[in-house]
Amino acid sequence: MGRNTQQAVRERYRAGTKGDKVRILDEFIAVTGYHRKHVIRLFKVGPVMSAASRRPRLTLYDEAVREAVIVLWEASDRVCGKRLKPLVPILVSALERHGHLTLASTVRARVLAASAATLDRLLTATRAAVSGHRTRRRALPAVQRNVPVRTCADWDAPLPGDMEADLVSHGGESAAGSFVHTLTLTDVASGWTECVALVVRDGALVVAALEQMRTRMPFPLRGFDTDNGGEFMNETVAAYCREHGIPCTRSRPYHKNDQAWVEQKNGSVVRRLVGYRRLEGLAAAEALSRLYAASRLFVNFFQPSFKLASNARVGAKVRKTYHAPDTPCARLLASAAIPDDMKARLEAVALKLDPLQLLEEIRAVQHHLAELAAGHPAHLAPRHAGSLDGFLTGLATAWQQGEVRPPIGSRPDRRAIGARGPIPSRPPGRGCARGSRPSLTALGKRCSRDSRRNTPTSFPTPSCVRFSAASRNGGTPPRVG
Repeated sequence: MGRNTQQAVRERYRAGTKGDKVRILDEFIAVTGYHRKHVIRLFKVGPVMSAASRRPRLTLYDEAVREAVIVLWEASDRVCGKRLKPLVPILVSALERHGHLTLASTVRARVLAASAATLDRLLTATRAAVSGHRTRRRALPAVQRNVPVRTCADWDAPLPGDMEADLVSHGGESAAGSFVHTLTLTDVASGWTECVALVVRDGALVVAALEQMRTRMPFPLRGFDTDNGGEFMNETVAAYCREHGIPCTRSRPYHKNDQAWVEQKNGSVVRRLVGYRRLEGLAAAEALSRLYAASRLFVNFFQPSFKLASNARVGAKVRKTYHAPDTPCARLLASAAIPDDMKARLEAVALKLDPLQLLEEIRAVQHHLAELAAGHPAHLAPRHAGSLDGFLTGLATAWQQGEVRPPIGSRPDRRAIGARGPIPSRPPGRGCARGSRPSLTALGKRCSRDSRRNTPTSFPTPSCVRFSAASRNGGTPPRVG
């Protein structure tokens, strides 16, 4: 319907009686399909002015004011608007006093009256020309804006169930493609840790993992503190937490110490068990699930940990006091927030658990994961409750072999995975091998000999210490050369 027709119907509506208005509304709604309340508001207000008929807005801060602001901004060494605002009166007086600036009375009054936001707005184009690009602040997603921030200092007497969550990636040295992740939840009060393997990084899988962990944890989930990753800051996870009444908080971006408890468990539990090799596919996820089924009992019932009691600054040092090492299960049994029936269930489970059987299961799955990471498809034997004689015999002599866990990767060098590609390795014969120590005596003799030969442009490569098996066992000293 055109603007002129709508204006004519509006005038008839205003001039008619109550009965006429009802009839005009019915006819107009039947023709246009508008909502009745919308049509009433449309007829009550006056005609909408077009953009061409509107009176242009008066420009208070014209080009003369902008040029004066640019001069003051340059004289202040290009500070921001909030710092420039209190400096404007000082700069104007100083520049006028020394004859560097002459402003008209109107321009001077407007420059002094401009707010910090107005100064920034007048300098927008100038700053963009200086920097070469327009800087635009990235808007936070709606879910992230609605989640409050919690720092490491905001945990005030947490109860069992106030947990921090994080995602550990198992992508190896490349983040390309899809790979397995581990969702880690750590209780701040007791240190109780739960891990769940995720095939891919997805918010729906996070919700499914939370539902699974809530059924097997010995306490309700009272708090869910995460980082700012998209797997947590999404509507799926937010709706689940709202539906179940779980308070959600998040850490500050790029402040990993805000989640110090779960970050510590990422290293001492997940990386210690799984390593840094790449794991992908359903087979790896199933193997991780079996590993975490055994490790959750071994870690929470048989792995004591320290807990900070207090810290105080003494001069330049911070003196920290810790409670006696205790297992997460023991801390829950000593907590008044855990009901007696749950404590009885924990004690019953602790009496049935065999730590060596759990450790044998962990070692078996670790070897299976090592084969999967190396690209060798292997079959994982089912769980069995047989004799542990062979495993016990191996434990007696395992210390002679050094590291008994399978080599499932060491921490990758972050410098070699940057945007500029891997850092090229040194050519053979240059530098020392990792883990060795150069001989200072041999290095000094060779450098002194080369200095007498007048070779200032190149220096010899220091020899490396090579330890033999006898030297490692306390025999002869290391050979140099």
